[in-house]
Formats: sequence, C-alpha cells, structure tokens
Amino acid sequence: MMVKNRHVARRRIPEVAFAAPVGTPATIEVMSLADLRTRIDGRHLGQPQRPAFHHLLALTGGSLRHIVDFTDYALTPGMWLWLRPGQVHQWGDLTQAEGTLILFEPDFPDPATADIARLDDVHTSPVWTATGEDLRALTAATDHLRHEFNALGRLPLEAHIAALRHLLAVLLLRLTHLTSPAGALAPETEETYLRFRDAVERGFPRSHKVEDYARTLGYSPRTLSRATLATAGIGAKEFIDRRIILEAKRLLAHGDQPAAHIAAQLGFSSPTNFSKYFHHRTGTTPIAFRTAIRRPAPER
Repeated sequence: MMVKNRHVARRRIPEVAFAAPVGTPATIEVMSLADLRTRIDGRHLGQPQRPAFHHLLALTGGSLRHIVDFTDYALTPGMWLWLRPGQVHQWGDLTQAEGTLILFEPDFPDPATADIARLDDVHTSPVWTATGEDLRALTAATDHLRHEFNALGRLPLEAHIAALRHLLAVLLLRLTHLTSPAGALAPETEETYLRFRDAVERGFPRSHKVEDYARTLGYSPRTLSRATLATAGIGAKEFIDRRIILEAKRLLAHGDQPAAHIAAQLGFSSPTNFSKYFHHRTGTTPIAFRTAIRRPAPER
C-alpha cells in the first residue's frame, strides 16, 4: 500500500532583493569580506540564495570555496567571482578569506557598459583569474571605487553616484577584457552568438534542436555552432543542453514538482526521455540528483 506524505519539506530557494545600508547610494555597495562577516550570520550565508543583483568579489587573501549553480569553485588571491542576477549561489567558509565585495543592481551601470560587459550573460563563467598588469589595473580600479564609495558627502550626491558609476564601468570593462582572445571577434560573429543566446534563453523549454534556432534566426546550424564555439567555447548543441540541464537541476533542487512535471515543463515528450537525457549528461537520474542535493550536510 502506498502512503502519501502530506508533509513534504519545502526547499524553495530564497530570492534576495538589494538592500543598501541607510545613508548610502541605493543601488551599489562596496565592502570588505571582514565587514560582511561582522554584519551577516555565517549560517545564513551558508544557505543557497538567488539574489536579484550582481555580486563582484575580488579575493586578495586566504581562500574561499563558493558554489554557483551547482558548480563548486575554489578561489585564491588574484581570482574574481562575478555572480549575476538569477544565479543560485552558496557561500563557503569566509573565516579564511579576505577581499572586496561589490554589490550592484542591474540598472546601475550605464547602458553602454552593460552592453559591452554583457551584464545579462549568465552563460559566462563566473570566475576570472588576473595576473601581472591586468591584476594591478583591476586592483587599482577596485581601490578607487572603494575609496569613492566611502567618501560619501565629499561631493554632491549626484556627482558621487556618477563617479561610482564611471569607476564601476572601468572595473567591469577591464574584467570583461580578461576573457577576450587576442584579436577581437568579428562583429558579425558576436552578434550571431548574442542572438542565439537570447533565443535559447527564451526557447529552451520548447526547443532543444540547433536546427530550430537556426531556422528562426535565419542562420545555418553550422554558422550558429561556429559563432557559439568562438564566443562561448562550446558548440551550439552543447550550449542548449547545458541550459536545459541547469534549469532541470534548479527545479529539482529548489522546487517540489515531480520529475514528470519538470519533464513536461522543459519540453520532453515523456518522463522517460527526460530521465535518459538527464542521466546521459550528468551521470545520474533526476530523482537521485534531487536526493543527493537535499541530503543534509554533516555538522562541522
């Protein structure tokens, strides 16, 4: 006899809105990790969260493990972590880490910076490593931004906010440049990738085939694959698959829907096909993944 459990524990991921301290600009905050440790309960930081704003972390000392959308990153000095709105993240132990954390809302950077730095591209790797002159330039930009943030009142408020916006732009553009190959991509290649990326973001719950996007966008499948490989480092089919698997993991880990409902929501013709697809790309079944991700962590 089957007994229906009416008390299933809900594990929905909390969505966090930006909340600047009183007396500071409403859309950006710059702090040290030491400041963060004194302000936030470490147990709270250790829980998965989905913020509606950007986190930009420069690690300057110690080490830190940070989980972003089910991938565990080990950060050391000279590395940068850029978490974008909507991504699920989980802080590791902050007691051994030193650095600067910059929080800002999506509409704080000017439109030109947002476009060039691809602020809305959640497919970009969240981790960068800077060395040599790049590291020195990023460190100088971060120090200047932190100094200006802490100099509230020395300029009229509008001038202060404008200075913060410009200084953040320098930092974002320099950081984004770290991912650029020697020799910029051809404009048409970049445009093709961006159109494909946006189409996948809209259409992945319905369409899983490169051919469908090629037909809609007016490209050949080969052109989409070349542009995606040149820009994102993976082929077009792999790009689609990764987006589907990420959404499946989010729904399995942070929601209560049965796997069959998730399969339908993601455009699969049957739960069996979804399970085979998920297993082929992750090495585990949807149910096994959900069970493992929800297993309580051992107490420290």
